[in-house]
Amino acid sequence: MKQLSQHLFLFLLTCCLLAACSSLGVAPTAQETSTPTPKTPLAQEPATTLRKVTNDSCPADLQNAATCFTPHALRVAYGVQSLTERGFTGKGQTVIDIVSFGSPTLQQDMDVFDQQFGLPPIKLQVLAPLNVPEYDPRHDKGGWADETELDVQIIHAIAPDANIIVLQSPVAETEGTIGLPEFLQLEQYALAHHLGNIISQSWGASEVTLQDTAGQQEIQQWDAFYQQATTQQGITILSSSGDAGATDYADLQGKHLSSVATTSFPADDPWVTSVGGTTLTNNGSTFSESAWNSGGGASGGGFSRFFKTPAYQQALPAATQSQLNNRRGVPDVSADADPSTGLAVYAQGQWIEAGGTSASAPLWAGIVAIANQMAGHPLGFINPTLYKLATSSAYGQDFFDITIGDNTNGRAHVTGYPAVQGWDPVTGLGSPNAEKLIPDLLAAMK
Repeated sequence: MKQLSQHLFLFLLTCCLLAACSSLGVAPTAQETSTPTPKTPLAQEPATTLRKVTNDSCPADLQNAATCFTPHALRVAYGVQSLTERGFTGKGQTVIDIVSFGSPTLQQDMDVFDQQFGLPPIKLQVLAPLNVPEYDPRHDKGGWADETELDVQIIHAIAPDANIIVLQSPVAETEGTIGLPEFLQLEQYALAHHLGNIISQSWGASEVTLQDTAGQQEIQQWDAFYQQATTQQGITILSSSGDAGATDYADLQGKHLSSVATTSFPADDPWVTSVGGTTLTNNGSTFSESAWNSGGGASGGGFSRFFKTPAYQQALPAATQSQLNNRRGVPDVSADADPSTGLAVYAQGQWIEAGGTSASAPLWAGIVAIANQMAGHPLGFINPTLYKLATSSAYGQDFFDITIGDNTNGRAHVTGYPAVQGWDPVTGLGSPNAEKLIPDLLAAMK
């Protein structure tokens, strides 16, 4: 959850607005994704990668919102629905969600979500294996509950037959190393007990708060764990890139944004698939996608001060290499994160629109679950192959390349980066066209 005011800022703002008003909402539509057309020059593009739209309805409580998406709508938007209809639903796969505290109404809310959208019922597994004292300095259990609800409902929306295990810590993860040792123990527990092969993480800590000796030592432990998990144990790790655009918090209390560009851990780690955010726009008969930067939030992205450019990013064009300047670039990929164009989520007894990169990371976790099912085995470390596809002729059909918008943070007066053709430090390689991407990914990994 990075931090209450980062990953969940707009998510909880939406909750507050819904509590104050009798309804917020939308008359949404789902989208039928066609093969992307050849790209026109950037200056001529009114928006990025148009896709066809068909009608789809959100709950009545959200009928006054500008835009809202159902599970079916998101599956169509990202080329997942055609795979769903062929039986590729994540069956036999397990996604592990790492959170603090969890939600006391998680199963009940999931049951309502499933009934609303006709999804197969799922029995969520919630495990709390750590025997350590509770630590909640910001009294933010409600925020973590909403985060947990968002995570599991988006995973289930994309991969409805995948199992979901929630591993919860009694310690709040905030900034710096606070909460990180406990989260590492949870992930070590997951691997030791062979719980699943996909880990979804909708949290992070600013690199600015991890520069001291303790922070560097903590990161080194995580990096070694991630390398072993992805390359030797077949684990795919997804992490949200953050909601503060080109910067992040500068203090452990998470009250002051840094005045310099920065990014966050673990999205910056080269063994992690970092997921940024977009805005999904319904144009009536088509729908387009741009970099998310609205309502006080923006897609986290930039360059790590801790990690060098990994080998898989070294294949990007010379102009990009100059921008990378031997630093790890974040994010790798992206998906819808704008709360005003988010999934309808049922959390703690009410319908809300949810967003942030806390939404895009679990969305990608669902896509990986489908890919693992199609492959018949866990894919493990997918980053090298994602970038291999990005430098091939398949890129135009595998990804929706985002070329509109930027991630400037106006509150902190930090100039961000523009979304451009190919990889950029706002939306990465773009969002997935799963019906094309997954088969190409599997073929390229053989």
